This record gives sequence, structure tokens and C-alpha cells, in this order.
Amino acid sequence: MADPQKIGKYEIQDVLGKGGMGSVYRGFDTAISRAVAIKAITKTSLDEDELKHIMQRFRHEAQAVGRLVHPRIVQIYDYGEDDDVAYIVMELVNGKTLAQHLQQEVSYEIREVGEIIRQLLDGLGHAHAAGVIHRDVKPANILINNDGRIKISDFGIARIESSKLTQVGDVLGTPHYMAPEQFMGIDIGLQADLYSVGVIAYELLTGRKPFTGNSAKVMHQVLNVAPENPSSLNAKLSPLVDSALQKALAKKSLDRYPSAREFADEFQAAIDASVRAGVPPAAAGPSPDGSALLSAARLLTTAAAPVLSPAASDLATLATGDSGISLDTGVKQARLLLVDDEERILTALKSLFRQRYHVFTTTDGNKALEFMRKYHVHVVVSDQRMPIMQGVELLRRSQEISPTSVRILLTGYSDLAAIVGSINDGEVYRFISKPWDNTDLATIVAEAATIGLQLADTRTPKAELPAKMDAGVLVIDRNEEIFRVARELVGNICPVVYAPDADAALAVMQAREIGVVITDVGAGHDELTELLKLLKRENPQILTIVATTASDSELVIELINEAQIFRFLNRPVKVNLLKGHLQAALQRYLTFKEAPVLLKALAVEPAAQVKASSLSVRLLDGFKSLRGKWF
Repeated sequence: MADPQKIGKYEIQDVLGKGGMGSVYRGFDTAISRAVAIKAITKTSLDEDELKHIMQRFRHEAQAVGRLVHPRIVQIYDYGEDDDVAYIVMELVNGKTLAQHLQQEVSYEIREVGEIIRQLLDGLGHAHAAGVIHRDVKPANILINNDGRIKISDFGIARIESSKLTQVGDVLGTPHYMAPEQFMGIDIGLQADLYSVGVIAYELLTGRKPFTGNSAKVMHQVLNVAPENPSSLNAKLSPLVDSALQKALAKKSLDRYPSAREFADEFQAAIDASVRAGVPPAAAGPSPDGSALLSAARLLTTAAAPVLSPAASDLATLATGDSGISLDTGVKQARLLLVDDEERILTALKSLFRQRYHVFTTTDGNKALEFMRKYHVHVVVSDQRMPIMQGVELLRRSQEISPTSVRILLTGYSDLAAIVGSINDGEVYRFISKPWDNTDLATIVAEAATIGLQLADTRTPKAELPAKMDAGVLVIDRNEEIFRVARELVGNICPVVYAPDADAALAVMQAREIGVVITDVGAGHDELTELLKLLKRENPQILTIVATTASDSELVIELINEAQIFRFLNRPVKVNLLKGHLQAALQRYLTFKEAPVLLKALAVEPAAQVKASSLSVRLLDGFKSLRGKWF
């Protein structure tokens, strides 16, 4: 049977995969110009007896995932059916499954395994909180985006709390990754998913599954045999890994972790212990490329902190009232200012950081700014949604008061306008989502504190635009609309040049000095996203302005953390905003020329790429060759 040219309102562009009952297509929604994946079942390929049951399960998958909105779960956009076909329209993930990577004998470093499992448990934890149990967690159902992000797919046999579709007695799953209760056909809870994650973690860390053989042999071992300790198969692993995975793989579900979060916390601690044990003494020494600064900060966060019990006299109140700022004088370290309108958030953050920093807390943005006028603060961590002063405004004004303070925004994924506003007005170092991961947050704050301490005494010059400058503006886009507008706005101040794609952009940057890059990101722009990350990593002095129609807040967060975007613009572009952003970017480039030390605040978070593409290799080599050539 020929592949269709259209399913519902969606154009079919390619076949991504085929199975016995149907196919997965690459489709395109012409109404909103979005690429999608379409899982379609051909009804005529099914026997009449099985049609009803299969269709029930297919609709059930759409229902299960349609209620889940999370960056670690493949999003369901639409469902439809007619006499011939039923289909689910979902997010298109550009990448491969974990199973495909394993078939290609890709091996992972211990830290990479920790990141994969952290993301996997993050997504499953969200599903569990919504009452959805996956029940078939396995490498084939874990998609890894080209930039390393995890997406969980195929909730086809998931159970919803309100559903009676899957009954006690059903044996569903994939044998090597099934929990004991799945083999026995008894009631299944979220611990079955956590067991499957334990199997995957075991496999990634040791190179083999905990139990092997045919289905009957695997079932016997799952029910009766304890797996070998992972550290006996991989000497680099800490005994803490043995403890975490043996608990995840316990025969009785009640003996396993009660939640994905608790599993994630203990597993991450075990990973950190394994990494620390494998760090050679020389790793803490200086490196020629200057990366020792961030490496040392990361090591700080993984070292065991001393347990201190400061007396009441160690705490000094610096402002009065409920929104007063309090100082923890227990440790002589960087000053960390925490601003949030919820006292419980401040309490949690303070307990996390009070061992390593002078910690100041307040619920009032005005008092935070007043304090910053009197005392220098190395790092500011602010919530976004606050009644007295929004985080965007606080960070903007704090930048004016203390330009060398490092600013971190703490808020939710969904508030895209606030995220963009924070970048355009406050130039945020990192974006951290709530609820946060303690290890990730500690690492980011340690990096920020290290940078803040180094920049504390730095003079920040205010560069004025000259009548003429050598560094130019490069516009990378598939059409020349923004290029023509930018050339008109810049006039004779500097050259404005055009490149249609990443390779052409690299050629331009190798031929002439570029101070500002303007480009688009979003659906179908993966190579430009990759370009921006690598460019900022190797040539942080080049400022980037992104003009986009993208509504994906996760992508924007990723670009903030991994590409340090200078300004964001929504399409259609407003000319006055573009003019202001261009002038600010060119001035900042000249400021960096006068005070290169300020580039330390543009350090980016390394992208968690599983496998480098040929494009990224070319770009990386090219950007490395630009170091010091023009700047």
C-alpha cells in the first residue's frame, strides 16, 4: 500500500518508521508552519477481532500523553481517525532513540549517564504526579535530541488512575525492563517505571543488562535472583551506585524508591561520588584555555561541605520588617542575594547555600536594590513572579547598580514573555526552573560566585558608538529581509553582511571581523541553534540577537544557558526594537574590547551532546581558528 500524501490536515513529507500495524511519518501542519511526527494505524491491516482492542489502546495513548505537558515528554498535539486510518500527531524530535545509540555501541561517561537518568526521572516524575504510569520504559522509548535532551515516548500501554483499560492479570511490557510485578500480572504502580529506569541505568553504567537470556530465563532471574553489584562490573563506580540501583531493582515494589525524585536525588549523589573518585589530582590545576575556573567551581559543589552550626549571634539583621535582609556570617565567601516572595523558597535556598556563602535573603525587590547600593553582591538569584517587583525589573535595575554582579533567574518554564524580558532587560547568566535540582543549582551558583568574585573590582567602561568601526554585523537567515532592514538601520557605522546558512556564516567570520550576529531559531533551524552554542563557547565576544517566531520556552531557556543570547526579538520584527538592540550590541562589543575580563560573565553551560555531528565538528574547528584573530 502506497504511503499517503496527506493525513487529516497534515502533509506527509517522509516515512520515519514502519511496523506491522502502521507507520510513523514526518508531517507538516501548514496552518501554523510546524513540522510534526504522525503515528498512524491502518485499520484495514487489523483483524476485526483485534481492531476494537487495538484502537482502544491507541486512543488511550493519546489520552494519557495529551494531559502531560513537560519538556522531557514528547508532546501530543492532535488525534484523529476516519474509516481507514487513526492517527496521533505529536512533537517531532530530531534525534535517535537510546536503543539506536546502544546498537551503535555508543558508550557514555559516568556523568553523561547521570544526566540521562536525571532527565528520564524528571519526565516520569511529572507523569506520575498526573496519575500516569508508563509501564514500558525502555531504551527504544527514550528519544535523545541532537543536542542531548531526553524525550520519553510511547505511552501506548500506560495506565491512568481513572482508566480500567489495563486490568490486573495483564502482562505488558518488554521482558528485560519489566518489574517482577509485571511478570506476575498483579497491580502495578509507579515503582514499576522506577525499576525499568534502574535497569537502563545499570546497562548504561556497566555495558550489560542486570539479567540476560531468553524471556523465560529473564523472568526467572527477575523474580528470584539478585543482580550483581554494578561496581563489580565497572571499577569506576562508587558503592553508592550499588546501593541506589539495588534499591531500584528490589523484588518487592515497597522496597523501591517511593518517588522518581527520591531515586533521582540518591542516584545523582552516587554519580557525583563516582566522578569525584575518578578525578585525577592534576585536574584541579590551571589549564591553558582558561577552563580551570569553571572546573574548579564544579569540583567545589561536589566536595563534601563541612557541617556548621552557627550560633544565633552569627546572624545579623541588616533591614527591619518582614521583608528584611538577613546575613549569614558563618563563612567568609562570596555574597549571594536571594529574592523570592515565598519564605519557604528562601528557607530552602538558604539551607542549601549558607555553608559556602554569605547569604542574604529578602521578599522585597526594593529592599534588595537598596542593599545593593550599599554593599557589593557577587551573585543575585531572583524569582520572576513577585507582587512587589517583578524579577525582570529587579534584574534590570540591579544591572544598572552593579553591572559586575552575576544574575540568575529562578522561575517556571511556561512564562516565555518573562524569560525573554529578563534577557533583554537584565542579561541573565543562567535560567533555572522550579522545582530545581539541588546539584544543578549548586553547580551554577558556584560558577557564578567564582566569576562574580573575579569581576568584583573590575571597572565597567561605557563605550560610545564611533562614527566608524571595523567590526561588522552578520545576518544569518534563509531570506534577506532582516539583512536589508539591519543595513538600513546601521548605515555607515559598520559593515552589514549576509549569509544564508551556517557554513556560509563561518566563511564570512573567517574573512572579516564580526561583532554582532543576527539569526533565526525554531522549528527547522537546528543547525543555527548549534552554531550559536559553539560560537559563544569559542568566541564569547561576539554578541547574538535572535529574531524568531518560536514559542518553545524550553528552547529559549536552552539558548540562554548554552549560547548566552544577548537579545531576543519576536517576528515580525519591530524596527525600533531591532535598532535599539543593534546599538546596544555594538556598544557592548566595544566594551569587551576595552575590558576583556568582562567576558568571564558570558561563560556558557556545556551542551549535553551525545554524539557530535559533522556540522558541529566543522563549526568548532572554524570558531577555534578565530580565537584572537580579530578581537
